[in-house]
Amino acid sequence: MKFPQAHTLQQIATIISSEFIGDPNFPVLGMNEIHVVSSGDIVFVDHPKYYDKALQSAATIILINKDVECPEGKALLISDDPFRDFNKLTQYFKPFEKASATISTTSKIGQGTVIQPGAFVGNNVVIGDDCLINANVSIYDHTVIGNNVTIHSGTVLGADAFYYKKRPEGFDKLISGGRVVIEDHVDLGALCTIDRGVTGDTTIKEGTKIDNQVHIGHDTIIGKKCLIASQVGIAGCVVVEDEVTIWGQVGVTSDITIGTKAIISAQSGVSKSLEANKSYFGTPADDFRKKYKEIAAIRQIPDLIEKLKEK
Repeated sequence: MKFPQAHTLQQIATIISSEFIGDPNFPVLGMNEIHVVSSGDIVFVDHPKYYDKALQSAATIILINKDVECPEGKALLISDDPFRDFNKLTQYFKPFEKASATISTTSKIGQGTVIQPGAFVGNNVVIGDDCLINANVSIYDHTVIGNNVTIHSGTVLGADAFYYKKRPEGFDKLISGGRVVIEDHVDLGALCTIDRGVTGDTTIKEGTKIDNQVHIGHDTIIGKKCLIASQVGIAGCVVVEDEVTIWGQVGVTSDITIGTKAIISAQSGVSKSLEANKSYFGTPADDFRKKYKEIAAIRQIPDLIEKLKEK
C-alpha cells in the first residue's frame, strides 16, 4: 500500500508514538508485508526468527521490537508492539469508511455494465465496461474490476484477510488495507469469496474462470487463463501461474507457487510448491503417475501379509 504522498520518518514515528533510528527526514512511501515490499516501504517484524529477513528485505523502514544496528541506507521504528503499530498505520492511511448507498457515489461504473438489484458496490470501486454483476454480489471498498467480467450471485470481493496474532487475551486481527483486482474477461461463479490483501492486492488475472464456492485468500495471485473448479480453497500469499487447472475440493497451503500449466486433480492437498507442466494428485499432492503407483502398491499389502503368515 502506497501512501497518497511521501511522509518522513519522524512523521510516521509521531503517528504511532515510537522511537526511531535514522534521519528524521528519511522518506517513507508506503507499507507492505515482507513478500511485496519495495524501497520506501515499512515492514513490521516482531519475532527473532524473522529479524534478519526483515532487515535484509527490500523494505527501507523496519518496524521492530528490538534495538538493533540499523542497516546502511535504511531506518528503524522501535516499538514494543510492531503488530499493534502496523495496525495503527493501516487505520490512519486506509480508515474504514461507512457506506451511504447500495452503489456508492464514489464508485466508477463502465459503459454497458449491468448491476442487478441487490448487489452492493462499495466506496471507490472501479468496474470496467460490459460487466455483469448479479444480484447479492458484495464488492467491498477499493476493489478494481476490468472489462467483460461476470460475477454470479452471492460472491464477496474484498473481505478481510484471515490473519491473527495469538495473545493471552485472545486473537488480535491484522487489519486489512489492501485491494482485490480482477482483470478482463474473468468469470466468477456463485458464492465465491476473494479476500483483499493485507496491504497489497489479491489479483485474478485476465481470462481466468472460477467455479462456484471457491475461496481465495489474501495477497494471492491467480495467473492468466486458469480454471478453478468448485470448492477449491487457496490460502494467502499463493502464486498460481498461468493456465493452471485446479479441480474440485483441492486445498492449497499458504506462501507457495504452482507452476504454469500444472493440473491438480480433485480432493488433492497441496502442501509445497509444484513444478510447471505436470499433473498432480493426492495428499500431499505429488506427480499423478507416481501417486497412483503408490496406491497400487498399498493395495498389495494385505496379500503380502497373508503370504508371510503362510510361511
